[in-house]
Amino acid sequence: MTAAGPDVRRLSQWLDGHGLLGGSGDLEVNALSGGTQHALYELRRGPARLVLRALPAHASPDQAQSMMREYRLVRALADTDVPHARAYAAAHDPAIAGQPFYVMEKIDGWSPPAGQPWPPPFSTDLGARAGLAMELVDGIARLARADWQGLDLAGFGRPDGFHDRQVDRWLSFLAAYQFRELPGLDEAAAWLRSHRPRSYAPGIMHGDYQFANVMFAHGAPARLAAIVDWEMATIGDPLLDLGWALIAWPPEGDDMVAARFVDYAGLPPRDDLLHYYSTVSGRPVQDIDYYVILARFKLGIVLEKTVARSRSRTSGPPDPAAELFEAVIGELIRKAAELSRQASLA
Repeated sequence: MTAAGPDVRRLSQWLDGHGLLGGSGDLEVNALSGGTQHALYELRRGPARLVLRALPAHASPDQAQSMMREYRLVRALADTDVPHARAYAAAHDPAIAGQPFYVMEKIDGWSPPAGQPWPPPFSTDLGARAGLAMELVDGIARLARADWQGLDLAGFGRPDGFHDRQVDRWLSFLAAYQFRELPGLDEAAAWLRSHRPRSYAPGIMHGDYQFANVMFAHGAPARLAAIVDWEMATIGDPLLDLGWALIAWPPEGDDMVAARFVDYAGLPPRDDLLHYYSTVSGRPVQDIDYYVILARFKLGIVLEKTVARSRSRTSGPPDPAAELFEAVIGELIRKAAELSRQASLA
């Protein structure tokens, strides 16, 4: 892969060999925006469209393994009712795109813009906007009820002892780069240790489920077109995906500002979403506070790595992401500790 993207001739031959993107005319490859950890390209030949998802040129062997793991999961979802972009074929050949990649369906839709107004009609129609929230939750409710064992995903994760590992795993992750105190961290960690679910039903979890990682169909009524960016997926407790989606949700998260990705005006309250999720997924939601606290705890620790890396640099321009995350991290950890206190009093 050159700076301009994949080798078009080799890629065209590879697509032909897999019976993909048939049609007349030359293959067109155009870079797409929206990828952070991966490079995305639209592939065109005549009226046909596909998307190529590739690792960046500097990716490590571990990231290459993760890419193929993600491909395995998305392929497994093909015959489920979970909205996703179908994956068709994958390759390791560095001569084609420089790194491993896979080719998937192109979804005609949109993703909520971070910190920007909702697009029409959702910018003004609050009733239609409420549907976006229900569709968001519907996606993970469907994912939670997918039969991961029947989908041949044994060994994809380590569901045994999932909750027993969480606090120590993420504190160990933080210890590798921690450079400052995070007020509320120890309080939230202690609460999580003493309130682990006694039992849970393992299932597929996305791992980073939020408005940023879904696509909606154009227009109203709201319809979830696809869940995207599966690199954090595993077999664990799907209720953590719900907690992740509700990290800053009203009314409990009304005083959160930095951690809010979208405008929550017009979106239904948390209790409405909990009821809907439980109805569709068949999973109990009475312990949702545990999952919201764990989600805030984990996300704060993960984002802190970017801040630590920025602080350790001795030259170069400031990292805009690190500057943004500074406020987000403090808010996440503070609210994790605050909710743990409230949960203890309930």
